[in-house]
Amino acid sequence: MKPTRTQRLDSEYRRAVSEIISGPLKNREPALKGIISVTEADVAPDLKTAKIYVSILTPSEEEKRESFRILRENAGFVRHELAKIMRMRTVPQLTFSEDGSMEYGSKMDALLSALERGEHSEE
Repeated sequence: MKPTRTQRLDSEYRRAVSEIISGPLKNREPALKGIISVTEADVAPDLKTAKIYVSILTPSEEEKRESFRILRENAGFVRHELAKIMRMRTVPQLTFSEDGSMEYGSKMDALLSALERGEHSEE
């Protein structure tokens, strides 16, 4: 299956936003803590908006919320930096959303492990 234009753009935006967050944004905002992974970018077909899904790994929930707040506040800065990298007529308006798949996966692992331990203790 040949990738469509929006699929290629999703991949390019995901990579570029990840580079901007780990480079210029971390330099600009020293309070940005933790490991921030851009898990997905969903660019609208009209290229006006893009939803960026991020996963943030920090020691505490408070640091995670603070890092996510900083990301949302600096969406304009990320968009400006993106305009320097991407050679397109328009750069979409960015919206950052938290990707909960990592937490969901670890919760499921913990539940399955607990079930497995419970089954073995009954035998």
